[in-house]
Amino acid sequence: MATDDRSTSQDPPPATSRRARRRMTGKERREQLLDIGRTVFAERGFEGTSVEEIAAKAGVSKPVVYEHFGGKEGLYAVVVDREMRRLLSMVTSALTAGHPRELLEQAAFALLDYIDAYTDGFRILVRDSPVASTTGTFASLISDIATQVEDILGLEFKARGFDAKLAPLYAQALVGMVALTGQWWLNAKKPKKADVAAHLVNLAWHGLDGLEPKPRLIGHRRA
Repeated sequence: MATDDRSTSQDPPPATSRRARRRMTGKERREQLLDIGRTVFAERGFEGTSVEEIAAKAGVSKPVVYEHFGGKEGLYAVVVDREMRRLLSMVTSALTAGHPRELLEQAAFALLDYIDAYTDGFRILVRDSPVASTTGTFASLISDIATQVEDILGLEFKARGFDAKLAPLYAQALVGMVALTGQWWLNAKKPKKADVAAHLVNLAWHGLDGLEPKPRLIGHRRA
């Protein structure tokens, strides 16, 4: 009876066994923990998140998390800081138009774009922060963005003969209106983004007395 003289011991090992499992660098591990932390904080909030859960999802022991961030508070602070910087960058880089009405449109779109692309980040920012934290609250988010808008409004007020000292008040009001509407839209997801932006600008630009029944956008963004 014919036999197969090829020995199974000579068969090449599976690809998985030939490739040595690459160890993550410190930077890669840190980024992995930040990504996992961001997702869990968005889902469960600060109080509902544990170091144990983050470590388990990353496939590491708790001391690894402590080594990189000193604990849950440190990880949360870095996640919040990144999201704040990301959103502020998107808002400030969007404010390029010369016409004030188009600037309003750009600011509204910037926030709605952020909510669309970085939903987890926005959920974290609008949640309550730890009691000991002085940054990362929704109020501080509004304040930081309003500061970016304040100078633009101040110049516009001067050009129109208004009291420029009132620019901070109006900046807070405008940014607060957009941010709170964005928080509502995060869950409602309707109407469409462009429609939300158009209605926000409609109220900010015309006031209740002069609302357009079918508001339109004048800038290059239409969707």
